Parts: sequence; C-alpha cells; structure tokens
Amino acid sequence: MRVEYLLLDEAASAGRARGLTSKFLARSRARTGAGAEQLDDVKLVVSELVANATRHGRSACRLRLHVSQERVTVEVYDDSPLPPRVRPFTADGEHGRGLAMVRCLSQRLDVAAVTGGGKRVRAVLALPA
Repeated sequence: MRVEYLLLDEAASAGRARGLTSKFLARSRARTGAGAEQLDDVKLVVSELVANATRHGRSACRLRLHVSQERVTVEVYDDSPLPPRVRPFTADGEHGRGLAMVRCLSQRLDVAAVTGGGKRVRAVLALPA
C-alpha cells in the first residue's frame, strides 16, 4: 500500500502528518502484522522528518508512505538543497535530537537530491517477520 500527502509549510504539519500516518497504518495493519511499538516508531520518524522539512524548507513538503509485509518506507520531500545533519547532543539543547532518533529507529536512512531542486529524505523501518 502506498499514499502521498502534501503538507503546508507550518509547524502544525508534523502533528498532522503523524495523524495521517496513524490512519494509514491502521488501514495497513492487517497486511503487516506490525505491533503498536513498531507503528509508534514509524509515526515518530514521520513527525521528525516532516518537522525538519517544514523548519528548513521554504514551501510545502510531500510525505510518501509505502507499507509492505517486511518494511515501512517513509519519504519526505522538501525544497531545501541542504542535507539534514545530526547535531551533537547537549544537556539543555531543545533541537538536534530528531535525526539521531530517526537514524536509530531506521534500518536505512538516506538523502538524495531531487531534479529541479530540493531533496528527498528516506527512512526504511523493518517490520517483524
């Protein structure tokens, strides 16, 4: 199953993306057999990647989800040419932890330039066999 959403360039889009992902995963759950913990991981990855896209991009972003029996692929497209980067942790830092969490939860994380400008950030999360 696949789906794509266009999200506005605003902070509330991360929460909206999380809700849309939750509904999509609920429809897909019978096919995947994924548990609540795996679905929570996917929703966290989605909200972090969309938050980054809306924070650093200058226009709407696209969220694509693809679910199979083995994995969930999350792709977020934005118009910023700059790749995301993991920042060093600080005890009092309010930002910079999201991409590190995404990297830990994902089987694979990659960034690719998009023809016409911008980038795609893709995270692949494995589902239990």
